Amino acid sequence: MSKQAIWQWLDSHEPMLYDIARQTWERPELPFQEHQASALHAATLERAGFRVRKDFPDLPTALVAEYGAGPPILGILGEYDALANLSQQVASECRPVAPGAPGHGCGHNLLGTAGLGAALAFQQSIAAQQSPGTIRYYGCPAEESLAGKVFMARAGAFRDLDACLTWHPACMNVVWGCSFLALNSVIFTFHGVAAHAASAPEMGRSALDAVELMNVGANYLREHVSEKARIHYTITNGGGAPNIVPAEAAVWYYCRAPKRAMVEEIYERLTKIAQGAALMTDTRVDWQLQAGCYDVLANRCLGELLDQNMREVGPPRFTDEDRTFAKALAGSFTPSQKAKVMQAYFAPPEILALDLHEEILTLDDHREVLAGSTDVGDVSWIVPLAQFTAATWPVGTAAHSWQAAASSGSGIGRKAMHFAAKTLAGALYDLYSDGGKRLQDAKAEFVRCTAGNPYKSPLPDGVKPPSK
Repeated sequence: MSKQAIWQWLDSHEPMLYDIARQTWERPELPFQEHQASALHAATLERAGFRVRKDFPDLPTALVAEYGAGPPILGILGEYDALANLSQQVASECRPVAPGAPGHGCGHNLLGTAGLGAALAFQQSIAAQQSPGTIRYYGCPAEESLAGKVFMARAGAFRDLDACLTWHPACMNVVWGCSFLALNSVIFTFHGVAAHAASAPEMGRSALDAVELMNVGANYLREHVSEKARIHYTITNGGGAPNIVPAEAAVWYYCRAPKRAMVEEIYERLTKIAQGAALMTDTRVDWQLQAGCYDVLANRCLGELLDQNMREVGPPRFTDEDRTFAKALAGSFTPSQKAKVMQAYFAPPEILALDLHEEILTLDDHREVLAGSTDVGDVSWIVPLAQFTAATWPVGTAAHSWQAAASSGSGIGRKAMHFAAKTLAGALYDLYSDGGKRLQDAKAEFVRCTAGNPYKSPLPDGVKPPSK
């Protein structure tokens, strides 16, 4: 079966795939709660003859679907979680479907569906050639919590893969060669003694005082970490009434840095600051790691293969209606906002003149670090991995915005998803049909880049996903 036949299969099944993406967009589900999306993906794959596993401890919305047998084992990552408070209609102004409800402001309704479509299309090639080979689709929960793939990795889900591919909605059609920031997410809880704040303050030990002193210490720490590191926090529990010395208070921290080792160093210093704050206030502190993820190790060999297939497929084929909608959405943010977003993506200046990106771009961004985090990073330190972006949103659209949610439910998103599915399927075909040369090159690169730094889960064994 030829690559063109695989792409023709995707063309003929585009309505089915779009229906899956539409249903996921219309029923957005928060991280670890993606029961409808996960069930929809699992049922679709089972009907096609895939063997579907949903047996990950404490991860009911995670799945692995497999077809074929033997090496090479090729993986596709999918996601389907939404974001809180981003409910949005397909409209050029902020218009929630239901105020306060979640929405797909990162396009994961499209991300997972394109991966599913690529796996189904490539299945046709394995079945036709009747030679060894396995395609594996991963339905990954809770990317927005930076945890789903990390828990799956700790359970050994990716360790036997030969290569892994994925994509992400964005404003351009380009292979991502850049890295992302590694991260630790941790909640510190201080325990003190309650007392009447006016009549007996000397009897109290303020947990809130401890939180505030910790935050002061963390702010002084900023001067003594890498300029690319980020430390941010929010007080999640500051006590109750002002006239009661708070017996309990909590603060939630994110520590980010370009390398995993840097995060671990900052995290260790932050825990010492917390202990110091407890000592100063005569309180007690404990902390719970919520999530931890690696920086992204982009495999150049696989990235070049994705770029090749993006060019063979050709960029998303937008309609005049898509362009009109993009222009209207782009009118909702200022030129300076547009420039800031595209600067973060390392885009060349000429991109700023566009409303929709309708070409394939090549960037030399392998030395860059995108100022965000993703649990894709953990997979990239276990197996050779590459990813690309497709123009799912108008140029200058910020991720996690109502504009991104609107575009992800529109014809723009549909065209980008189809382009992404064909790119992924074409790259899978090439990895499968060239006698293993690209896989050998990708693995050799992976071994060079990870030498002396084997993957170790950032999550201790006792850390579990939230129960709901």
